[in-house]
Amino acid sequence: MGSGIWSADVYFSAAHYRSASGRSAFAYSDEGARTTHPDLDPYGVTRESRDSAEHPNSLAISVLFDVTGSMGRVPRILQNKLPDLLGLLQRKGYAVDPQIMFGAIGDATCDRAPLQVGQFESDNRMDDQLGLILLEGGGGGQMTESYELAMYFMARHTSIDCHEKRGKRGYLFIIGDEMPYPRLSGRAANDVIGDRVPGRLRVEDIVDELVTKYDTYFIVPRGASHAGNREVLAVWRRLLGQNVLELDDLDAVCEIIALTVGLGEQAIDLDEGLDHLVELGSKASGSVQRALGRRSPRRLGRG
Repeated sequence: MGSGIWSADVYFSAAHYRSASGRSAFAYSDEGARTTHPDLDPYGVTRESRDSAEHPNSLAISVLFDVTGSMGRVPRILQNKLPDLLGLLQRKGYAVDPQIMFGAIGDATCDRAPLQVGQFESDNRMDDQLGLILLEGGGGGQMTESYELAMYFMARHTSIDCHEKRGKRGYLFIIGDEMPYPRLSGRAANDVIGDRVPGRLRVEDIVDELVTKYDTYFIVPRGASHAGNREVLAVWRRLLGQNVLELDDLDAVCEIIALTVGLGEQAIDLDEGLDHLVELGSKASGSVQRALGRRSPRRLGRG
């Protein structure tokens, strides 16, 4: 996957058509779907980000978000702001050949769709994939969701040329407000992904494997049910260190993803990135500065 070029004209034409026909960008979910769409089913698949003549320097960027409870707004915000995200990545040169995969995380103990994963795409098919996500809205009623299952999938069921050919990690952004389960359930791995996992892998071991392939971030947006919760933040900081980003404006999620990639690729420094947001007319510069400024005064590393 990953061929083609993303077009703002195609995006806005599709949005106009949906508006004229009265359909939602998330019609699959909004029109009553109750199961994972077949195109997003993680069972027995590997998602690939590949180089091509059209995209010789592919960079895998994955965005996985919790779709339970208060986090259900996140995919709608991402869909509305795709032009801003792709504009910064492509027109501002933050990434030469970005290939983006969207996915969603639920709870394997109780949800209908505990894990949904799209394809890595370079063109407007990423919008289509995003629109196929089932917005679960449920959750386990505790402060845990199956983040460890999603991280396991990303570690073992993705194949990305930026890492395999050039030794360069991709990017993984997890947007949520709860904790992972401490161990991967063998039953969940088998039922959802199709893997037989001996024993129960610790979440720490999954993360250790994951971060060899992806520069991994956990974004906690204000307004989510458990934003600011000390226990949640402590768990994720133990796992990912400074790559836990507290975002005080949910609407700024696309901007923080774009600038984090730009900084990680050393295409910009923080001041340049904030200037680009002002150019774009974004109101997110203050929120992004506060979130990223806590990590480094000038530049984010890939460590």
